[in-house]
Amino acid sequence: MAKTKMEADPDQPDEQLDRAIEELRGVLKEEERRPDAALRAASGANSSIIMAIPVDVQIILGSTEMAVSDLMALQKGSTVALNRRIGEPVDVVVNGRKIARGEITVLESDPSRFGIRLTEIIAATKSA
Repeated sequence: MAKTKMEADPDQPDEQLDRAIEELRGVLKEEERRPDAALRAASGANSSIIMAIPVDVQIILGSTEMAVSDLMALQKGSTVALNRRIGEPVDVVVNGRKIARGEITVLESDPSRFGIRLTEIIAATKSA
């Protein structure tokens, strides 16, 4: 049985992910260019399957390093200082990979919640 690109190099998950993302982008761009409506309908079904795959999205405000004794001394009301200052961009991480940076904002639709306004999209790096 022939191995696919993804199976060929299991020791390089980051390279595999980069290749898969680039391949997916290429396929989706090709599908957008197709003039035939029937082909679009068929490919739209495939795209919708892919687009429905859940991903883990995290917004990273910052981090810190502390001794175990300091960690054990934390209690309700304790403050933990992070490595970022107020107003600095936060990282947007999808499935463990940083894809963007942004600023914290209050949601217009619900002022009791906040969100992230993207200020920078981090380009995917192509692996050699």
